[in-house]
Amino acid sequence: MNSAGILQIVLFCAVLTAGAVLLGAYMARVFTGGRTWLSPVLNPVERGIFKLCGIHADQEQHWTTYAFATLAFNLAGILVMYAVMRLQAFLPLNPASEAAVAPDLAFNTAISFATNTNWQNYGGESTMSYLTQMMGMTTHNFTSAATGMAVLVALVRGFSRRSAKTIGNFYVDAIRGILHVLLPLAIVFTIFLVWQGVPQNFDAYTTATGLGGVSQTIAQGPVASQDAIKLLGTNGGGFFNANSAHPFENPTPLTNFFQMVGLLVISAGLVFAFGRIIADGRQGRALYIAMALMMVVGIGVCTWAESQGNPLLTPLGVDQTMNDHAPGGNMEGKEVRFGIANSAIFATITTDTSTGAVNSMHDSFTPIGGMVPMVNLMLNEVIFGGVGSGLHGMIINVIIAVFIAGLMVGRTPEYLGKKMESKEVKLAVLSILMFPVGVLGLGALSIALPAGIPAITAGGPHGLSEVLYAYASTTANNGSAFGGFNGASLYQNVMLAVAMLIGRFLVIIPTLAIAGSLAAKKIVPPSAGTFPTHGGLFIGLLIGVILVVGGLTFFPVLALGPIVEQLLLVAGTTF
Repeated sequence: MNSAGILQIVLFCAVLTAGAVLLGAYMARVFTGGRTWLSPVLNPVERGIFKLCGIHADQEQHWTTYAFATLAFNLAGILVMYAVMRLQAFLPLNPASEAAVAPDLAFNTAISFATNTNWQNYGGESTMSYLTQMMGMTTHNFTSAATGMAVLVALVRGFSRRSAKTIGNFYVDAIRGILHVLLPLAIVFTIFLVWQGVPQNFDAYTTATGLGGVSQTIAQGPVASQDAIKLLGTNGGGFFNANSAHPFENPTPLTNFFQMVGLLVISAGLVFAFGRIIADGRQGRALYIAMALMMVVGIGVCTWAESQGNPLLTPLGVDQTMNDHAPGGNMEGKEVRFGIANSAIFATITTDTSTGAVNSMHDSFTPIGGMVPMVNLMLNEVIFGGVGSGLHGMIINVIIAVFIAGLMVGRTPEYLGKKMESKEVKLAVLSILMFPVGVLGLGALSIALPAGIPAITAGGPHGLSEVLYAYASTTANNGSAFGGFNGASLYQNVMLAVAMLIGRFLVIIPTLAIAGSLAAKKIVPPSAGTFPTHGGLFIGLLIGVILVVGGLTFFPVLALGPIVEQLLLVAGTTF
């Protein structure tokens, strides 16, 4: 890694932290009903939406009602998106005359976007109409992100309330997330992208003839508006098949930098908002430090691995620490305009969150470089993670950490004045166990069953890595992939959709159950024996718990995939 790469990492971290602190303060006021500088404009709109939809903002819900509302809202979204894709051949705004989407692909895609996964078994510009891209993909980029924020806010209320029977109103929380947070940021980001050259139009595809006399169809459309929310909402579904590697989605180094900041800033800001809502900023800072440390280590390892290059291609005696264009660097699958450092940063942080957008092909990374995003996924979306879902996933790990700390000091575990009893710990463990069910359980079926094997295009350990990455990505609701994995089959469309549902809703339901249980508890004042959860010792314990849980669960299969692949490359063995 050279000095330019280090400078890019430092600058990125500094801008992200500054933006997260400011945005966190704003979001804390939004979700506590406080007044913001946008309130004079947006509050009348909010009241109008509530009145139109018959929502009573003062009527709160028990956790079971909140969970039912969450599921019903998302089910309705899945059905509408499925219908739009199946009927798109008869609907307007279809200049390329795209045919109806196949039933299994429409099923997979509808679930993908409703769960904030945005896994794409299709090429956007060659499969979806403009109406489908807007009404289906872009709309769900807002609603799925708002769902994650709403569930997080409900969980935070569980900690901040005492002897309460309710945890808020899902519809109020979701609408406020869209109207006050996602929509204003998306408008500003869209204007920025259009300024930088990203298309935003309804024009028909353009046919051009190149210098060699070959005719080429140039796709365009309402790209900037979808691009903005795909990043801010940690969605990741690109308008084009190449996603943020496509020059129409990510045309300049400036757009690349702000796309990286944009895909993290809301998730990072929610950590600081959490500290403000519970009136203890130290707790938010502790979680931010834990997340940021793991992120920086991942960026460092990925950048280092890609700077080393492929051992089969690097000439003997070449300095492995040269710049991005030296023989020692792995530029396969990367845009020259971004280079190794920006590609490695993007790959790491897009899998730290549930975004899944890519500016390079992860399948072309070195085995260790590609293992970094895979491990990020296997840690179950807790290094910032998706909008809302990342922080509530981290809080689940906090419950496990304070439970372990309580065992060590011989006290009932506590967090933020709430005792973590057997019910909360069991629900937290249940939430964590859903992830290996999706990754290892469904992944094993994909390897064992004849219907799943054709999706694997690589031989040896890399073929295993392709399957691992696909099911880790879908269960973690991320959506990025090793491009060699062919998910466009009936079997994979169905099984990957099941993985997405497991990773989203079988985690949300236990989380809301924890919120309801905690809200009913009294707050216990801290005592001399209370384990502090804002210092370095707790940060270290929390990181250790995350790594141990992930390590014990996934290390054996990682050893058979990317780790052994790296060792075989060094030994000169290929498949």
